[in-house]
Amino acid sequence: MSSLLLAGLTVLVIGDSHLASDGYLISTLHDGLMQQGAKVYTYGACGTPSGAWMKSIQPPCGSAFRLDNGPLRVRAGVAGFTKPLPDLVNLHHPDLIVVVNGDTMASYKAASLPKSWVRDEVKTLTDGIKASGASCIWVGPAWGTEGGDNGKNYARVKEVSDFLADNVSPCIYVSSLAMSKPGEWAPIPVPNKPGHFDGQHFQSEGYQAWGNAITKVIVSSDILQKIKH
Repeated sequence: MSSLLLAGLTVLVIGDSHLASDGYLISTLHDGLMQQGAKVYTYGACGTPSGAWMKSIQPPCGSAFRLDNGPLRVRAGVAGFTKPLPDLVNLHHPDLIVVVNGDTMASYKAASLPKSWVRDEVKTLTDGIKASGASCIWVGPAWGTEGGDNGKNYARVKEVSDFLADNVSPCIYVSSLAMSKPGEWAPIPVPNKPGHFDGQHFQSEGYQAWGNAITKVIVSSDILQKIKH
């Protein structure tokens, strides 16, 4: 059953690698929002901070997009260049922009969170969103699993989530930390490295659970009341 609040709205979803592979949020979150009656346009750029969405960039590990009920398209190399947010807004005229970004800026292997850089990256994107006139929801990182090759650790996940919550205005921040327990969603293995795992990205069950949880929060969010009125 579709949501009376979300039905008929156009939603633009942009973000990092969690939106850049089949079976990730570009599949599960996208489907969830469509099932609630929204028109959904999703774009993912692997390995990119949030400010990169204000210009055309070539992501270090590819990109993907999905246009409403069309097929998933994955792009690598030169073909992986992204469209800047202003171009996407002019193309799709979204009522709501959903940003999924946090892991890429968390610098898990660094001694400390580069707060000034993260703040600048976030502000670059939020200024663009503000100029678009669309409402906005920002989804932060999930727990993942410690000890993986990406260096993910729970203390830093909590730190970057809390930092984003204080800095993504005018977007409404949605914390993913209440959506699972640390390590609950099984990590994907690292190709050609037996015994190694990613820690940051999940197997299909994790992305399904995460997509469902985000959709539930968005459907119940006060922001939809504001959009409708």
